[in-house]
Amino acid sequence: MSFGPPASRPLLLLTAFFGGAALADDLFVDSQALPQVLTATRLKQSPAAVPGSMTVLDSALIRASGARDIPELLRLVPGMMIGYGAGNQPSVNYHGSNANDARRMQVLIDGRSVYRAGLATVDWSDIPLAMEDIERIEVFRGPNTVSYGANALMAVVNILTRKPVDSQGTRLKVTRGQRGINDWYASQGSGWDGGDLRLSLSGMQDDGFDQTRNGQDYRDSRRLNRLNLSVSHSLASNQSLDWQFAAKEGSNQRPYTYQPVFYGVTASGDNSDAKAKDYAGSVRWNIDLNPDHSLYLQGSAQHWDRQQVWRACDAALSFSPELTRLWQLNPNYAEQVARNIRSPIPRGSTDEQMLGRQVQQQWRNGGSSQVCGDIDQSTRETRYDLELQDTFSLSDNLRLVSGANYRYDRADSQTFFNGSLDDSTWRLFGHLEWRADEHWIVQGGAMYEDARLSGSSLTPRLAVNYLITPRHGLRAVYSEAVRSPDMFENNVNWSYRVNNLRPGAFGQNSAQYFVKTRGPGDLEQERMRSRELGYNGYFADADLSVDLKLFYDEITGMISEPLRNNQYIASNSNKARFSGSEAQLDWRLTPADRWRLTYAHVDAWASNPADRRLSAHNSGSAGWLRDWGRGWSSALFYYGDDELNQYRFERVDLRVAKQLRWQRTQLELAGVVQQRLDDEPTTFADNRYDSRHVVYFSAELEF
Repeated sequence: MSFGPPASRPLLLLTAFFGGAALADDLFVDSQALPQVLTATRLKQSPAAVPGSMTVLDSALIRASGARDIPELLRLVPGMMIGYGAGNQPSVNYHGSNANDARRMQVLIDGRSVYRAGLATVDWSDIPLAMEDIERIEVFRGPNTVSYGANALMAVVNILTRKPVDSQGTRLKVTRGQRGINDWYASQGSGWDGGDLRLSLSGMQDDGFDQTRNGQDYRDSRRLNRLNLSVSHSLASNQSLDWQFAAKEGSNQRPYTYQPVFYGVTASGDNSDAKAKDYAGSVRWNIDLNPDHSLYLQGSAQHWDRQQVWRACDAALSFSPELTRLWQLNPNYAEQVARNIRSPIPRGSTDEQMLGRQVQQQWRNGGSSQVCGDIDQSTRETRYDLELQDTFSLSDNLRLVSGANYRYDRADSQTFFNGSLDDSTWRLFGHLEWRADEHWIVQGGAMYEDARLSGSSLTPRLAVNYLITPRHGLRAVYSEAVRSPDMFENNVNWSYRVNNLRPGAFGQNSAQYFVKTRGPGDLEQERMRSRELGYNGYFADADLSVDLKLFYDEITGMISEPLRNNQYIASNSNKARFSGSEAQLDWRLTPADRWRLTYAHVDAWASNPADRRLSAHNSGSAGWLRDWGRGWSSALFYYGDDELNQYRFERVDLRVAKQLRWQRTQLELAGVVQQRLDDEPTTFADNRYDSRHVVYFSAELEF
């Protein structure tokens, strides 16, 4: 008895599971065009040929989700963990990490990185891009330093915007709802001989979480306005020029969290809200030399500006020159003296005890009085990026993509860097795809990167894909990846000059706070080794896509220390392991019905417990999209995580929409209900809502 070639047996099992001779026929006979993705290797590839796991969120799914921002949309990606520090501070991690610091994922908008190298973060709330301008999001689920350099350690999120040629006409949209939701969007697209343009303006506003665990109001509302301009020119039959400009301004409330060091001093003070202004521009020149050879040159510039001035109160002794010297001599001893200022001086060296007695005497001589002053925690970051990429088909079965990249980063902050700090990075990358025959694909790539502040690295990737048919493939992947320590981790020079002291401290109206932190300056790169086995298949007759993945990832040299000005000593002393499985299924059951399921099982271990706090053991989503006819449609989604920072998360979202048409004019009215199924905080104990549900409505007009 024979069941076909050994490599085809997994597909036959899937055929048996989903049923029907139609699937069996489709498995080996299929004349439809293959879908393609770009993010994995920078080459256009069918999903079955990709050296890794991909999730594609298309425009229909984005609209049906009703998501107002990108982090909420990424709940549809298996293995993606979404947490919140506050209502306007989402944290997005793949497989998990520290709940506060999402530092190990590359995020791109049309190929332009929005990962901030200065403070190692992605400001998800402040990305200058409206949801309505997104065409699709491609997520490479796994390390991809080979294609995108350091910081693509665990995943790559590539946000692709709508092309101007596909954005003709006028779109107007307003959204209103509970929790202060107040969004708007307006765009105008036009074209001319040899060019197209899209200009969009948008705004977003909400109130964030309602209250803390103590029932106090939570200062975490956000307000922002955005501008996006995208233009495409046809220079010749084989050349085009695309350029974009984006700007954003807004404000994010921040809860007042300062805790005085000295006993008996109250924690009164004003808010620490942040005002944000972002600017980004890029130009890309595309050249098709011939059908088998193309290249592009892209340059971009970005600027992030965060103004954050807040008022804090502590004892006048906080600005003592003697306490400052004691901190520099021994931070642990200085903190022990400060927090137990009324107790006998602890044992220490002669110099430590001498300074400790002087500090204690200053406390008795008026240093215990409370003073308040302004703290300026503003930051500015600037980036210039230039990239050249060449794509060449060497033969019918051999393709090569290669290129070079130069990036310059600068961070300015009197608080964090005592001025400014800059870094420059060079990269050389290449990926070779060899189709040995109609079934076997061997792929290899490498990235060489040299950064002035963190040194050089070489990261490889090797993958073997076996195509049972062009739409069904098995894969085995080994890859290495790195994450460079950011400027803050490695080179922080953290100190506070407090201005407008009332009353003055030691006869000064402006003084340095005694706590000062310096980065080690010699941190090495984090390193990951990743192994993956997977299957990707598409059954055309059933319109069913399936992706399965088994993974084992190890990170060494992990930098896990929290970003705070309190004996902060960063090191490469930690490590972590992530293993498990993932599955995603997208099934267009009928022309009117689409089902989508995702699931991830993650076993996380880390030497530092904080690095596994945002790792849910089991997580996933389920969605049902339905076109009811006569302009009516609905989408029902379930999202669940069994443990995010020790809190469970379960939510059901329902979106119902009605479309009305008059000739070339279309009006869509939609309502969204989000219902929490659990009664737990979101990520942290202070993140609570008054109600477990929220409702908002939108009206969108196109003509």
